[in-house]
Amino acid sequence: MDTEKKPLRADARRNYERLLEEARRAFAANGVEASLEEIARRAGVGIGTLYRHFPTREALVETVLREGFDAQAEAARDLLGSPEPVEALKAWFAGMGEQSARYRGLPELMVDVLNDETSPLYASCHAMRDQVSQLVERAKASGELRADVTVHELLVLLHALSWASEHLSGDKGLERLLDLVFAGLRAS
Repeated sequence: MDTEKKPLRADARRNYERLLEEARRAFAANGVEASLEEIARRAGVGIGTLYRHFPTREALVETVLREGFDAQAEAARDLLGSPEPVEALKAWFAGMGEQSARYRGLPELMVDVLNDETSPLYASCHAMRDQVSQLVERAKASGELRADVTVHELLVLLHALSWASEHLSGDKGLERLLDLVFAGLRAS
């Protein structure tokens, strides 16, 4: 349900905000497959109320993630001015990788929706993808990034790294994986 088309009543707005807060908590604790019934219960509403606001799990996930996606799109725009195009791309990947790894199961979900135009996440993903594609093209044009690499391949790789970093010990798991991958992505 698009809540911006028609203003919500005050009680409906409170329910909406409580559902989002509980979804953030549940997804952080249990991954994106967390129980929707439990999210509704913890928000103090029935499951029907959750589905009125968010008709599918992906709609709820998209709403929870939208703020972070918007921030990552803005970060990509900001990084376009960096004097080192590959380092700028790597910095964007680090930020997006951290966000993707925040919720268990998100990397797998993101890979699934990259090609699913019916998914509520598709539009958000592609808006962000459009921004990062400029970073990729800039890095290619500089001669520092392999010319045969596509944005789609890099995003799938990013989600794979996010998934893998969930299974590494230590705080530097994603950073180490990005170092290894970007060493292979540099043009020779």
